[in-house]
Amino acid sequence: MSNPFGHFSKRSRANRANERGRELSRRGHQAEALAEYERACRLDPGWSVPFYNIGLVHKYARAWELSLRYNEQAVERESSDTDAWWNLGIAATALSRWDIARRAWRSAGIDVPDGTGPVDFPCGRTPVRLNPHHDGEVVWCDRLDPVRALIRNIPLPESGFCFGDVVLHDGAANGYRKSGNREFPVFDCLSTLERSAFVTFVANIQPADADAWHTVMEALADRALDGDMAAEDWTSSVNFLCEACSTGRPHEQHDHRPVRHDGPHRVAIAALDENAARALIDGWLPASNGATVLSFAGGG
Repeated sequence: MSNPFGHFSKRSRANRANERGRELSRRGHQAEALAEYERACRLDPGWSVPFYNIGLVHKYARAWELSLRYNEQAVERESSDTDAWWNLGIAATALSRWDIARRAWRSAGIDVPDGTGPVDFPCGRTPVRLNPHHDGEVVWCDRLDPVRALIRNIPLPESGFCFGDVVLHDGAANGYRKSGNREFPVFDCLSTLERSAFVTFVANIQPADADAWHTVMEALADRALDGDMAAEDWTSSVNFLCEACSTGRPHEQHDHRPVRHDGPHRVAIAALDENAARALIDGWLPASNGATVLSFAGGG
């Protein structure tokens, strides 16, 4: 006679293995976690959850082929698992498997257009956290589709990123930022998909009139935009947050910008080469209300 409780016994043992895997993963022991998830898959091969969890581990390891394979197996077993469809879409995007990416987004409820190349589905502005496990710099980007974003700030040189890079970001929010009266979710960067041709240069500039600096800096940014470049005042725009605020909602102490700064300003220029960056500064100086360039460096 067959055991009527056999299925429940298998699911119970699979669940215990899966929970051991989750705890090991939480503690950073990913190889051991994978072994437990795989045990759960063998115990209950029709259960989608451990397949999803294996795909999740491979996502954060940037093992895209494996992440794609296990998330496909997860949605085969549970077609309503939106999280697995999202992770399948992320892996497919990383691999430029646009047919699978389109199927994943549609199955997750996103009506992306037809096509054969990259998904063309602009999703507005979003902040993205570069190097989320290290310095965690947050920059503003234009979302090209649900998980691809074009960097529109000039990242700090030590980040390894540049203005105009296209990055792959996660689908789950990890903190929030406000722009005007609107709150935006922050997404963690997973990898770089396309490197831009821009190079970052930094000029230390002493304003002659601190009260007029905001206006003359805006003129430099506009001039840069007209020349297909970018310019930012890092002294005024870079804001250092504690970890709790960076991955949550910044409190009032952090959510502000200095009104006046009498010392030199660190101004970033994103240009294709040094000649273009220097020409931008030289052309702007006569209208800079007497600002002085103290140093100019970059190109790395």
